[in-house]
Amino acid sequence: MVAILILSRGKCGLSKCITRYLVAMATADLMVIVCNIILYRIADLYWWDSFLLYTSVCRFVLYLAPTAIDCSVWLTVAFTFDRFVAICCQKLKTTYCKEKIAAVVIGILSLLFSLKNIPWAFQYVPYDTINHIPRECIVSSNIYILLQWISFSWIDQLLNPLLPFFLILLFNTLTVRRIVVASRARNTLRDYSNSKNDKDPEMMNRRRSIILLFSISSCFILLWMTAVVYFIFYRIKCVFYRRTLYSPFENFKQAGVMLQLLSSCTNTAIYAVTQRKFREELLIAFKYPFTLIYKLTKLCKRQN
Repeated sequence: MVAILILSRGKCGLSKCITRYLVAMATADLMVIVCNIILYRIADLYWWDSFLLYTSVCRFVLYLAPTAIDCSVWLTVAFTFDRFVAICCQKLKTTYCKEKIAAVVIGILSLLFSLKNIPWAFQYVPYDTINHIPRECIVSSNIYILLQWISFSWIDQLLNPLLPFFLILLFNTLTVRRIVVASRARNTLRDYSNSKNDKDPEMMNRRRSIILLFSISSCFILLWMTAVVYFIFYRIKCVFYRRTLYSPFENFKQAGVMLQLLSSCTNTAIYAVTQRKFREELLIAFKYPFTLIYKLTKLCKRQN
C-alpha cells in the first residue's frame, strides 16, 4: 500500500507511462497477498468457523485468487513489452509508450482475465451442509472427466505460467541485444568526438530504466521457474509422478506455489533497491507520522 501511494504521487523520476504500469503491478500484487494468502490460505487454517467458509463466499475467493495472480503476471509482461518497444522500436515508441495507452492495456488485461477466470467459480461444489447452509468448497469430479474442463485446465496453465515466462525471456533477450548494439555504436561515436570521459545523460537514463526492468523481470523468472518446471514435467511428461503420501514431487509443487506467491512481495523491495527517488519518498513516508506527532505536540504546548 505504501508503494502504491508513493508511486501514485509521481515524484520518483519515472515517466507517467512507467508509473502507470508500476502502480497497476503493485495493486495486483497487493490483491494476490489479500486473496491468495490471507483470504484463502490463512483463513482456511485459522478462521475455519467464519463466513469465509460458506460455499458462496468460498467460491468467490477461489475466483479472485487466480484472477489476481493472472493480472499480476500479465501486467509484468505488459510492462516488459512496453520497455521493449521503448528501447527497440523507435517508430512505435511515439504512439505506444504513452500514459493513455498504458491505461488502456491495464484495463483490457484486467477485464480479460476477470472474464477468463469465471469458470473457476463453477469448478467447486459444497463440501458439507450444516443447518441447510452449504459449507466449504471441494473440487467437482467433473473437471477430471468432461472435455471442456480438461481443455480449460490446459488453457489456464498455458496462459499462466508458461506463456508469460517465455514472453518475458524473449523480450528481455531482444532488449539486451538491442542495448549492447546501441551502446557499442554510441561509445564508438563518443570516442571519435573525444568526449569519452564526459557523462552521457542518455546512457544514464537508459541505465536506470534497464536496471528497473531487468530487476523486476529477472525476479519474476527466478521465482516462477519452479512452477514452470512443474508444469513441463507433470502436465506433459509426468516423469516425477509418484502415488505416495509424501511424494517429493508434491513438495516440489508446493515449493513452486510458495515461490510464485513470494514474487508478489518483491517488487517493492526492487523499487527501493534500484530507484534512489523512491527510497527518498519512502523515507519521507516513514518520517511523516513522527513529524505529524511532533507538530501536534508543539501546537498543544503553544495553546497551553
